Amino acid sequence: MDIDLPAPEAQQQRVVIIGAGFAGLRLARKLPARHFQVVLLDRFNYHQFQPLLYQVATSGVEPSSISFPLRKIFHHRKQVLIRIAEVESIEPNLKRVRTSIGDIPYDLLVLAQGATTHYFNMPDIAQHAFPMKSVPEALLLRNTLLQRIEKALTLEDPQSKQAELNIVVVGGGPTGVELAGTLAEMKKKILPRDFPEIDFSAMHIYLLEASPRLLGGMSQESGEKVRKYLGGLGVEVRTETAVTGYDGEKVSLKTGEVLNSRTLIWAAGVKGNQLKGLPAEAEAPASRIRVDEFNRVPGLPDVYALGDIAFMQSDDYPKGHPQVAPVAIQQADALSKNLVSEIKGQSPKGFRYRDKGSMATVGRNLAVAEMGKLRLGGLIAWLAWMAVHLMSIVGVKNKIFIFLNWTWQYITYDSSLRLIIKPAVKQDEKSPG
Repeated sequence: MDIDLPAPEAQQQRVVIIGAGFAGLRLARKLPARHFQVVLLDRFNYHQFQPLLYQVATSGVEPSSISFPLRKIFHHRKQVLIRIAEVESIEPNLKRVRTSIGDIPYDLLVLAQGATTHYFNMPDIAQHAFPMKSVPEALLLRNTLLQRIEKALTLEDPQSKQAELNIVVVGGGPTGVELAGTLAEMKKKILPRDFPEIDFSAMHIYLLEASPRLLGGMSQESGEKVRKYLGGLGVEVRTETAVTGYDGEKVSLKTGEVLNSRTLIWAAGVKGNQLKGLPAEAEAPASRIRVDEFNRVPGLPDVYALGDIAFMQSDDYPKGHPQVAPVAIQQADALSKNLVSEIKGQSPKGFRYRDKGSMATVGRNLAVAEMGKLRLGGLIAWLAWMAVHLMSIVGVKNKIFIFLNWTWQYITYDSSLRLIIKPAVKQDEKSPG
């Protein structure tokens, strides 16, 4: 059954966008009201700034500071209709999207549902490890990290206490590197003041990477520099070290070694959020959706894919573009222009990614940045990293709050966000029995 939506105006086409991440949000903001009615679908009622999820997980910033309500973003864009729903499937032959709140017909469909954690077909890790791809997952990790330390405070057995304190981060990309560095700074500067009864020298923070070096998407020089930074903070970095299993207590490595830890954080890979209704020719590696240079999905007229979910091969990117925010934003900009061009009877232009550089932070005054042939490290790279991320966050208030949080932490080596907040469970009003 179709959900009740205002009909598009006579000159408008209805564009249904699945996902309010960087790509979906950008496209919804760019499409002109004169030509398009936009229906934006997401399971959350906010846009989340994923690059800073690790700071929510480590009590660095409030979740509200990296989230922005979708309806507030589109206060003055009445042609953008927002619906909070789970997308169940698409029916291209009927030009219809099936959702948890009903069916939505479309003229044009844009798939921008992003990516989720990839466990590489290891069910035990999927069951016991902690992912970090959404605000709820980051909050769960924050609660767990703090609860583990609280429990360690009550244990007398050294081995059990160490298992509660030890943290294993799997994945040596930017997320893993940034998370491990922040945890190390907490261990060194913050936790001893909160828990003076605990000897944190017994706490181990491991960063495991299956490939030969860290930050595989950046230069070897940057990878080596980051490894040096992490080592200086006390992180035990191990490259060429693959995880083969985890039962919630012990991390099994391909080398045969076993690490005792009740907290394994999985940042080792992503895959596309799968969607029913796509033809076989649209399937690409890691559950992504194959697209041409105009972001069109093969075999599906009037269907496009953007961002992390889109797999566009080219001479420069034979394995597809990197799954990062700049790609998503640039693809959305290109598609919005092409859709307008087609209405005007003009030919669309193929997408060409303009790589403006990469960066990763490790901790206070420690970061790496690459912009073309320019390689930066240390304080300058750290300041550049902060500036880029502040400019990218949605909402002036959020920018101010995060800047104030960062400034306070820099001055005091502390934050006041180490709160264990569990969702309340409403009890049945009837007495049992």
